[in-house]
Amino acid sequence: MTKTNPGNYFEDFRLGQILVHATPRTVTAGDVALYNSLYGPRFALFSSDEFARHSGLARAPVDPLIAFHMVFGKTVPDISLNAVANLGYAEGLFLKSVYPGDTLTAVSEVIGLKENSNRKTGVVYVRTTGSNQHGEPVLSYVRWVMVRKRSEDAAVPEQATPKLKEAVAATDLVLPQGLDFSRYDFALAGALHALEDYGIGEKIDHVDGMAIEEAEHQMATRLYQNTAKVHFNQFERAKDPSGRRLVYGGVVISTAKALSFNGLQNAGLILAINAGRHVNPYFAGGTVFAWSEVLDRAQLAPGVGALRLRLVATRDRPCADLPDRDAAGVYPGEVILDFDYWAAVPSRG
Repeated sequence: MTKTNPGNYFEDFRLGQILVHATPRTVTAGDVALYNSLYGPRFALFSSDEFARHSGLARAPVDPLIAFHMVFGKTVPDISLNAVANLGYAEGLFLKSVYPGDTLTAVSEVIGLKENSNRKTGVVYVRTTGSNQHGEPVLSYVRWVMVRKRSEDAAVPEQATPKLKEAVAATDLVLPQGLDFSRYDFALAGALHALEDYGIGEKIDHVDGMAIEEAEHQMATRLYQNTAKVHFNQFERAKDPSGRRLVYGGVVISTAKALSFNGLQNAGLILAINAGRHVNPYFAGGTVFAWSEVLDRAQLAPGVGALRLRLVATRDRPCADLPDRDAAGVYPGEVILDFDYWAAVPSRG
């Protein structure tokens, strides 16, 4: 009997299946430092204990995307080791702040299965919950991924496509315990813009570009213990027409989010992920640019609001001259990410 894990293929999944993922992970200050060196985020709330204390927190929490990537990485050996591509995200909620020293674990439930017409692959939908060492959920999200079948002839007993919310309602957003922006230092944060300064429909070109090199995305993906073959195994990728290793989509998300600092300096704290698509594959060496659109805004508490933002990332083309998707929803080939999320911001209300 083999002792190695070849990963699950599409026909191995069942609706309602519960997957308890291996390898608890303690988040350290070293993880934070390496994350900062890979993406260069500058959001003050995660950069300074003093700034965080002035915002009502005990100290600087880790960027929510660090927790997301760590939990995501736990799920890969069970869900997406044999993936063709990760397709999207929905119904993501950040429920509790994570600090260096916290230990994260992950559990997933299979909530949808749909075999593709070619019978070579199928789409698996899972809801994943990440918890800390006290058993408290820190985040929950749905993702769906295209997974290879072991055998084209294998039957899939039960299939269903889950109905997912278009967006997390503002009333369901959870603020970190103690968060208080009444003493928010806009100068130290880098901009004076509060909730009221952003208009629905406003678009912000984040201007800066950042290339992702092979070594960087390989290091980042290993940091999260993400073992998906498409990111590392060149022989596996030889089956694809491109023949190149895919960059983990989370690397693109974090890069684009770091770029969004230029224009959204006070919107670093992600509260929810409404939707996300890796529109086109991204390969190392291309320069990433980003722009955001304000979709909605809400007052959550005295002095604290939330912006619903659509973050779009492009490859090798600055956003100023890039058209959006057309009436049929087709994106220009340079678009690599369309990511819809809620972020906390200070407000004057």
